[in-house]
Amino acid sequence: MPQALEHAEGCWAWVVLLSSMVTQGLTLGFPTCIGIFFTELQREFQASNSETSWFPSILTAMLHAGGPLCSILVGRFGCRVTVMLGGVLASLGMVASSFCRTLTQLYFAAGFFTGLGLCFSFQSTITVLGFYFTRRRALANALASVGVSLGITLWPLLSRYLLEDLGWRGTFLVFGGVFLHCCVCGAILRPVAHSVTPETKEGPSSPTKTPAPGCLAACGQAILRHLAFDILWHNAGYRVFTLGVTWMIVGFPLPHVFLVPYAMRHGVDEQRAALLISIIGFSNIFLRPMAGLVAGRRDFSSYRKYLFSLAVLLNGLTNLVCTVSANFRVLVGYCLVYSVSMSIVGALFFQVLMDVVPMDRFSRALGLCTILESFSILISPPLAGFLLDNTGNNFSYVFYMSSFFLISAALFMGGSFCALRKKERQGRQAEGETAITEAAPQQALTVEGTNSSEKQLCTEIMYVTSV
Repeated sequence: MPQALEHAEGCWAWVVLLSSMVTQGLTLGFPTCIGIFFTELQREFQASNSETSWFPSILTAMLHAGGPLCSILVGRFGCRVTVMLGGVLASLGMVASSFCRTLTQLYFAAGFFTGLGLCFSFQSTITVLGFYFTRRRALANALASVGVSLGITLWPLLSRYLLEDLGWRGTFLVFGGVFLHCCVCGAILRPVAHSVTPETKEGPSSPTKTPAPGCLAACGQAILRHLAFDILWHNAGYRVFTLGVTWMIVGFPLPHVFLVPYAMRHGVDEQRAALLISIIGFSNIFLRPMAGLVAGRRDFSSYRKYLFSLAVLLNGLTNLVCTVSANFRVLVGYCLVYSVSMSIVGALFFQVLMDVVPMDRFSRALGLCTILESFSILISPPLAGFLLDNTGNNFSYVFYMSSFFLISAALFMGGSFCALRKKERQGRQAEGETAITEAAPQQALTVEGTNSSEKQLCTEIMYVTSV
């Protein structure tokens, strides 16, 4: 029996938006609570800071690196199946991690499988929002990002509560059941009437007599087809955004991982230290929709890229506060200011990407962007842990490192976007002058020479200097 298709901007679109909100809270909100288990895991496995840091780095890297594979699954099976598959993988990974006896097993179970499952669920819901919403896309992205804020608020509180009663193994087992809710959210994602997979239409069809490529060649073609290397090469705006975000991500996740251990090392009790992450998430509940609504206005449509760069710059400057003082009140103020910049970055990230890349190529562009980010995320926490191990657990170096990457990325993106805009203006002006010159009326004038029987043909060109 054929399945009925939903229409974009219809009533069911808001149900899909609610599903996306919950899924983002479950997936993107989860890595922020890993810092609560950092000290416990370090004590359990007798590991150094750098060794323990590999766990959150692998999990978060897989959350981004699975983008191309997610794009293939979405194109093959649709968003609904991909989200549900992600929920099953994330659940199995957390259940298996509760029985791990070594850090290597934890890397593989919770890091690889759970991270890959979170990627499938998260990126599929982002993609389906782009098809369900056209006119209200900025509003939909802003409201969906509220789920991330709720996740950042609730995950640390739930983790702290369960850790005290069940330990980290029992807590991870409970998390396995929580991630099964992604399957419920995925079941809501009905197909959209006009949602076609554009990648299948790209490129000329191969001749019928061409022999089928080998297995290795077929895999290479599939990877190139689902990764936006052609967009990266030809689209300067996408190139600037991708490189800037890849550099930025080296410093962006560090406060989420090391803020709680930093506060606990300076005398803040565990409950209040976990509360710091929840403060960031609670503030984002109100700030993300406001940032998305303001950025979604037509007046700001041409300035989103610069607002994004400015928010990254503010985020980097804010991290310098932690190098000055570790007082709990100062850290609360830091979290409030940090949440402002973080909410703007989160609300504008996908909107800016949709601005620089056509929607029919968004899935591919997002896949390449996230896989490049994954390399940055993979090395970021271990690099910070290496700094801690070699500086006597001096957390100031971690926040200096975070600020350096964020500030330099913001300056690069802001300056590059300004240069591209100036170049585009000059190109349009040159094209306009060329078109005006070519369209200028030409009048053939007959000029009589000294001999009245001889006539000379001259051409007069009229240049239009004003309109």
